[in-house]
Amino acid sequence: MNTGIRIIQTTLPGAWIEAEVGAFAQSILEVGAACIQHSFIQSTYKWEGVIESSTEWRLQLKVSEPHFDKVLTALRETHPYDVPQIIHWVAESTQEYADWVDSD
Repeated sequence: MNTGIRIIQTTLPGAWIEAEVGAFAQSILEVGAACIQHSFIQSTYKWEGVIESSTEWRLQLKVSEPHFDKVLTALRETHPYDVPQIIHWVAESTQEYADWVDSD
């Protein structure tokens, strides 16, 4: 039994309203993500040699292995940033949750 799922994390502009974040998340759910959680965060980062600080939305996506590549492609193609944070890893979960993530 496979209890591994993929987690993908990205950020979106803090200037977006909740409805815009929701619409973006829905488009990614339609591609194959099982669940997307979002929260408002404060990010500090270096961009073009200058230290910046801004509010952003953090999204954490739960994805089954069979849907991983198409979800990642959709993120790359639709993300509003020039260089988006798109990081991912494999996480272990309960069998029941892995089964749910894997169910279309």
